[in-house]
Amino acid sequence: MLLLVVAAGCATSTTSNSSRRFSFQTDTFSYSNQLVWEYRLDPATGKTITSKREPPPTYAHHCFVVARAARQFFDHARFDATLPRATNYTQIVRKVLDRSPREPSDEAEKIVIPGYANLREFSRDHALLLQRECGGAWQSYFQRGHWRMIFPLTRRHQHRAANELLADLQQHRPQIVHIVRFPSLSINHALLVYGAERSEGQTRFLAYDPNNADSTTTLTFSETEKRFTLPANTYFPRGGRVDVYPIFTGLLY
Repeated sequence: MLLLVVAAGCATSTTSNSSRRFSFQTDTFSYSNQLVWEYRLDPATGKTITSKREPPPTYAHHCFVVARAARQFFDHARFDATLPRATNYTQIVRKVLDRSPREPSDEAEKIVIPGYANLREFSRDHALLLQRECGGAWQSYFQRGHWRMIFPLTRRHQHRAANELLADLQQHRPQIVHIVRFPSLSINHALLVYGAERSEGQTRFLAYDPNNADSTTTLTFSETEKRFTLPANTYFPRGGRVDVYPIFTGLLY
């Protein structure tokens, strides 16, 4: 098996200015995008049953926002635990999020975040600040990348998307993808792909799922079927085939 634990990039590739690899343990947020609904399978019919979560979530519908922000911190921030902590991190966070979600910064131009070793550690202490500054839930809906899902995503397209992901992984660029089942919308979600494991007949793409801060998820591409599949989870209880395409994640991208 060939293991590529490197960062991936956008459909329009740009060469990364950093040789550092994206790490799930350090480059992701300590909190999750929460679910509004609970999903379970009816054992008698096999259909998905939904019910509202109780108590209601306090931070939901932010999957695209969280994926975008994670990549912005990877591309534009440098953490330095040896420096004294700031009394207020608001302006520092805003500077990072004002940077392009498409082009990485040179190492010398990255915003320094003092007093912390990485994003995971920083977000434990400043979750509310980050949730407030990274963007509202509406940004997950009003972004021009959504237009693509209404057109057929053929097997040829999916094969090309998988190859683009692998090519961008070699450039050390985490790649944001939209996963969808249109028109049913049984899934409509964003993942940040950061690595891959290739074996005969398939590629297992490693991804940061904004809905799960505790562990990585796997998006598998079959060379034979030329299709992606996602395993069953809390919001996609049946698991199975999904359509995938890479996106930019600015407000209008």
